[in-house]
Amino acid sequence: MKNIFATFLLVCATASFNAQVKTPQQSPKAIVNQTVGLTNVELEYSRPSTKGRIIFGDLVPFGKMWRTGANENSVITFSDDVVIDGKTLKKGKYSIFTMPKVESWDVIFYTATDNWGLPAEWNEANVALKTTVKPESLCRNVESLTIAISSLDINYGVLEISWEKALAAVKFEVPSKKAAMASIAKTLAGATSRDYFDAASYYYQSGEDMNQALTYVNKALELSQDKPFFYLRQKSLIQAKLGDKKGAIETAKLSLAAAQKANNMDYVKMNQDSISAWSK
Repeated sequence: MKNIFATFLLVCATASFNAQVKTPQQSPKAIVNQTVGLTNVELEYSRPSTKGRIIFGDLVPFGKMWRTGANENSVITFSDDVVIDGKTLKKGKYSIFTMPKVESWDVIFYTATDNWGLPAEWNEANVALKTTVKPESLCRNVESLTIAISSLDINYGVLEISWEKALAAVKFEVPSKKAAMASIAKTLAGATSRDYFDAASYYYQSGEDMNQALTYVNKALELSQDKPFFYLRQKSLIQAKLGDKKGAIETAKLSLAAAQKANNMDYVKMNQDSISAWSK
């Protein structure tokens, strides 16, 4: 009986020792995953709030290095090499440091990412890339620090750092064209109808050779038994881009009929609007 009681006390003591008080963080952690073109970008950072304080020029002094967040380093990871301000930033993981000033911000991508705040000793050898941007004054207050990827395009994205009434934006270019062309060339060796459609869509969206885009979409339709309305829609857009409005209208009418049959009212309206515009 004594052994059972002793075991019970040991279990209770262990449970008490392992228990931890959980309370909300003052600067909660945020993780952002965003695909830009064909490049994966991940952000991981903590979000302090203003709480009535003056941030820039006070809590964050002008002209001094700022950790750009709270707690551990704010970190960004790129799955491909990107280009910022004409300079290449190799794929990988970087901490983000900034030096806010009244007229400009220095934004620094630093290879060491295991610091708590600023490094104890700054090492210029760890500066992978540094760029300077002009901050924007916002007409609204951003209560909690926000780092985001916005203004998405297949060839670029914008890293935005906003807090209080300030926003610093860094545009980065991604190698979508190179990766897409390589994928198209590899895949089309044994391509399906959908592969040809995706290739045609990319050529159209990126402004590449429209004649090649038309060849690809025609091949997609040739290999497709049901001739989907969205295939036909893409072909009509390519034809219109090539200046063949008559052909575009004929194809759009086919897409319209197929969309009506599928009860897809979005495509019905898009085709009707295009037919009307191209008929003028």
